[in-house]
Amino acid sequence: QVQLVESGGGLVQAGGSLRLSCAASGSAFRFRSMGWYRQAPGKQRELVAVITSGGGTNYADSVTGRFTISRDNAKNTVSLEMSSLKPEDSAVYYCKFRDFYGNDFWGQGTQVTVSS
Repeated sequence: QVQLVESGGGLVQAGGSLRLSCAASGSAFRFRSMGWYRQAPGKQRELVAVITSGGGTNYADSVTGRFTISRDNAKNTVSLEMSSLKPEDSAVYYCKFRDFYGNDFWGQGTQVTVSS
């Protein structure tokens, strides 16, 4: 059973930085893609960034140039470096891994709060 464990959320002032990490436990699988999503109160969950097994990346327009996603295939981990944070970045952030069979695995979510 694949379990994803996230870490690194918290409270930061606008303009600050945070690093989120997500690790898969209980699995020696490789994952086709690893990504981060976020959901703010009253809003739909949205894609923040995704990285493929080959290292290709895709970012939401709202975070391009401020966030950087990276992965360690050997450790089955993905990280999200967030800088120049804005209050509108406040949300619960979820990691999602997709395996090569199309199965999705979600983390439990970590709160990011950016104060103005």
